Amino acid sequence: MKQPANYIKSIEIESLWSGKKHVKWELSPTVNILSGVNGVGKSTILNRVIMHLLNIDKLDRQADGVKLTYDVEGAHCVDFDVIRSFDRPILSGDILNKVTDTQMQTELDFHLYVLQRRYLDFQVSLSNRMVELFTSQDPNAQEKAQELAQVKTHFQDLVDRLFRDTGKTIQREKNELYFTSFGETLSPYKLSSGEKQMLIILLSVLVQNKRHYTLFMDEPEISLHVEWQQQLISLIRDLNPNTQIILTTHSPAVIMNGWADCVTDVEDIVS
Repeated sequence: MKQPANYIKSIEIESLWSGKKHVKWELSPTVNILSGVNGVGKSTILNRVIMHLLNIDKLDRQADGVKLTYDVEGAHCVDFDVIRSFDRPILSGDILNKVTDTQMQTELDFHLYVLQRRYLDFQVSLSNRMVELFTSQDPNAQEKAQELAQVKTHFQDLVDRLFRDTGKTIQREKNELYFTSFGETLSPYKLSSGEKQMLIILLSVLVQNKRHYTLFMDEPEISLHVEWQQQLISLIRDLNPNTQIILTTHSPAVIMNGWADCVTDVEDIVS
């Protein structure tokens, strides 16, 4: 399989709905925010691109009418994650049969369950890299190992700061994510919808381990209070500056901290 590109340079969709509206969107490698009134096609554009990437290995890539251009010549995909905002009850028997944790009740819970596994893999990878450093002849091994350890600590510090007002802190002696709240141990499934949403976003970014990848978010502000909306993009860029963000939003707060120039109105990219 070919090496994935670092980011998507442009999105072209032949017809957004039943032969109407041709889409051409030139993207930044950093932050891309799609705005517009309800029903104009923001989520449809994101969903068409996501489905194209999910089905990237199928033989006929013209059938879906989506063409992506990448920063690497000859590339045909990017590494990516998708964040959805709606905390719906789990109704799928297939999902329930995959897990044994009876605390899981919603789709955000299942997303957290999957990320817990990826978080463990991330920590194993960090440990392996530290072992390699200490067994090498690198004179700066100690300093580099401390930098690696700081990545996880920085994530924990960010989450503790965000959850401070409700008295929740990460239990740092555990490999899986658990929280202490006023002397009680909480699993992440016991968090509020907004807390789960923010934790999912930050965990998704962290486990990429500063690699280049694209993060799609469809109205991520829905469960977040205004202060978290204002911080959202900066927090993502802080954890991994190699993340290409593509999101839809209705919230002015999301773009407040210097991201107004990254906003594209749907009407400006359709013809």
